[in-house]
Amino acid sequence: MIERAFALLNAFDSDHRVLTLADLAHRSDIPRSSALRLARALVDTGALERLDDGRYTVGLRLLEIASLAPRGHGLRSVAMPFMEDLFQVTRQHVLLAVLDQGEALLVERLSALDASPVRYRVGGRLPLASTGVGLVLLAFAPPALQDSVIDAYVPGRGDDSLRSPADLRRMLAEVRHGDFAVAHQNHPWRMSTAAAPVRDGEGVVAALSVVAPRTGFADAGYGPAVRAAARAVSRQLSADGVRPPG
Repeated sequence: MIERAFALLNAFDSDHRVLTLADLAHRSDIPRSSALRLARALVDTGALERLDDGRYTVGLRLLEIASLAPRGHGLRSVAMPFMEDLFQVTRQHVLLAVLDQGEALLVERLSALDASPVRYRVGGRLPLASTGVGLVLLAFAPPALQDSVIDAYVPGRGDDSLRSPADLRRMLAEVRHGDFAVAHQNHPWRMSTAAAPVRDGEGVVAALSVVAPRTGFADAGYGPAVRAAARAVSRQLSADGVRPPG
């Protein structure tokens, strides 16, 4: 029952925020009659909401529960003052992400109104090999996960200089050595990112980054600013004795 309920909830994504019962059944691969029973139960608990036209959306009860997650809200509450400082300095996109089930999960994003477009949303998942925060998290991830992502790497989906799995392995070694990542992309937009690890007393628990237009990126000083902010968050986590479970 729990697995099927999550299958129904997983039918929603950033491109499908409002679904009919038929949509729910199709996208979750659950028979329509069973999907209706599950949807009604989830509406009763507040996990789903039913609109006047009969369609369904994710309910606020899920937001209320998710706000209690230590690796999300707890980490965010420590990092937010430093993220705000970084945002004021850069006036670009500032991202905070954690490693979750082989992907980077975005737990917070600050963006200027006039910042260049990005497709990242809070609660969304980012590929490890093609984003700044992803590269940092992957560089300090368990070796088995690193090998899996490297072996599956497809050129053209990440940094423009990464043309093979060997290039990705080399970059991860450079990230570990320099304690930060810089990556560039031409598609779908000409963007660059600088990212750095966030640590507590035991290891890397998150990654912090700035995403900005590629033009002028090298001269803007984003790298040192990101590293300074990440180290400040790390010091605060260690001082508070906070370790987001993972």
